[in-house]
Amino acid sequence: MAKKEIRIEDYSADPAAQQMLIRAEELGIGTAFTRASEMSPCNIGGAGMCCKQCGMGPCRLTKEGAVGVCGATIDTIQARNLVRAIAAGAAAHSDHGRDMAFTLKAVANDDADGYYIRDVAKLRMVASKFNIAIEGRSPKEIANDLADLYIAQYGQQRGEIAPIIRAPEKRQKLWREHGVIPRGIDREVVEALHRTHIGDDQDPAHLLNHAVRTSLADGWGGSMMATDISDILFGTPAPVLGQANLGVLKDDMVNVVVHGHEPTLSQMLVAASQDPEVIEYAHAAGAKGVNLAGICCTANEILMRQGIPAAGNFLHQELSILTGAVEAMVVDVQCIMQALVMLAEKFHTKVITTSPKVKIKGATHIEFDEHNALAIAKQILKAAIDNYANRGKTQIPQVKESLVPGFSHEYINYMLGGAYRGSFRPLNDAIMSGRIRGVAAIVGCNNPRSKQDWLHTYVTRELLKQDVLVVETGCGAIASAKLGLLLGEAGLDQVGPGLREVCETVGIPPVLHMGSCVDNTRILTVLTQIVEEGGLGDDIDQVPAVGLAPEWMSEKALAIGTYCVASGAYVIFGGASPVSGMPDKVSDSADVLRYISEGWEEIYGGKLEFIPDVDEMIQRTLDHIDKKRAALGLPEWQPERYGRSGDARMLELESMSLADKRAALYGVSPN
Repeated sequence: MAKKEIRIEDYSADPAAQQMLIRAEELGIGTAFTRASEMSPCNIGGAGMCCKQCGMGPCRLTKEGAVGVCGATIDTIQARNLVRAIAAGAAAHSDHGRDMAFTLKAVANDDADGYYIRDVAKLRMVASKFNIAIEGRSPKEIANDLADLYIAQYGQQRGEIAPIIRAPEKRQKLWREHGVIPRGIDREVVEALHRTHIGDDQDPAHLLNHAVRTSLADGWGGSMMATDISDILFGTPAPVLGQANLGVLKDDMVNVVVHGHEPTLSQMLVAASQDPEVIEYAHAAGAKGVNLAGICCTANEILMRQGIPAAGNFLHQELSILTGAVEAMVVDVQCIMQALVMLAEKFHTKVITTSPKVKIKGATHIEFDEHNALAIAKQILKAAIDNYANRGKTQIPQVKESLVPGFSHEYINYMLGGAYRGSFRPLNDAIMSGRIRGVAAIVGCNNPRSKQDWLHTYVTRELLKQDVLVVETGCGAIASAKLGLLLGEAGLDQVGPGLREVCETVGIPPVLHMGSCVDNTRILTVLTQIVEEGGLGDDIDQVPAVGLAPEWMSEKALAIGTYCVASGAYVIFGGASPVSGMPDKVSDSADVLRYISEGWEEIYGGKLEFIPDVDEMIQRTLDHIDKKRAALGLPEWQPERYGRSGDARMLELESMSLADKRAALYGVSPN
């Protein structure tokens, strides 16, 4: 059978990406898009039916009743594979948090060049939650104690990790009853690897119980601490104006693309790019200055705090180099394709690795050290400036969109009530009245096995029509940004009438950008604050909310999904399931899939499901929201009740005569 020809527009919904893919085709250069189309995924490994965790295998279980050489059944193998993936994802995000804690410690002891405590109020608030003394103490004294507490969470062997107290009390009690509160972050990751070694834990439910504990060590541990520290050191995000897509690159400036996840590097590069010494160095090279742009979660970090433009999400990393306009691609950790170096060799771009954890053969390595941060950041930028003279022909797509990112949970609290009456009450009331039907968190990666950005943006648009407020992080947020959905006026003509009233009244976009993937913990905090505000139940599992990762691809996504499920959320992943099995061939192969849905829902009130059909994904989201509304005794969603208030209504009234206003507002006859 002839292989189906794939058109450029089938690879990506983004016109800028399409332009670069055409250029790649003309130059005969492969990308992740073409490699994915040429490489068929292994249907056995993809379904979780392959075990390669000892030298007796790999064992492929494709027949009913088949077991591995050691006797491992399909459900045990699938559970082990899933636990290992969740452990890897939790390790990646939590290790990020560890590095942030070490940086906070260094800042507190005047041992980190160029870093400062920028949000003292957040420092005091977080420290007070853990009974760290704050009165009469300097910010550095408080920060030192908080850093020590956070660092201790990694090596702790017994007890409970400290941040768990920030979950709703009912949820904490449930976790204690089931023995899944993490004892220490590193301990749970190590134990996950131990349990999945040959000859260890062989009860799928018992294995998956530890997957929950490991994921909680990330969501209510490492990731939450990383977000706290980033806010303390770099400022808690508030709305700023930014731009997104490849059109943010500039022909007359030195373009430096920062890609990865750790804000310690990217924030210092921002500072260095504005240093007079670096600007003069760029002028001497014939450029107007240094233009920084972000890719992936680093993009979100500097976008939401500094307004630095985002060149794109995960699948834009190769495409940015294809413009021929990038002097340096500076990377740290996570989601960095090895293909960047091979691609950069065809252009003038330098790929610069900076983390002691990450080296790529053929890349330039300039190791970043927080203790000498500003000097190293300048060294990196000067290397990029020196490369400006080597630039050849460029092709920068003139495609970009404006956006307003930076909706931290602190800012949401402020925007709903002001400085003195900050409260989640207006949000709760809007949900209770039915103006807002529910909330959807749309997060996660790009995956070249689906049309880039299309699933993210299709789901977003369809839910907005149904009065569902959308919050987004990571690559999903950048997808919506590139479509123009992160502006106050964006798409309000396509938003449900009740949600439109809220957006117009508060002055917010219908899609709220909440940060990078590690900032999914902000969403947990929002859900907790909704519960604490009252009227929508006494635990997260009662809130009409759903989490979606339409284009997931990384192990971090599995860890995030699992800690959200354990927190009480219904989580839907698009695309293929890593534990789908082949039920028509192996009768037990659906056991793990059922357990992470029905089994986890029975225990935690949340469930994890993999739904490849996008319309079914949307329908299940709405069904779940309506089910939760009914359980709370809230009125059914009735969109026809709303849409006649807010700014649009005020403008309409302004054009009326006094008599007509009286009639419209009070039902008084104009005659």
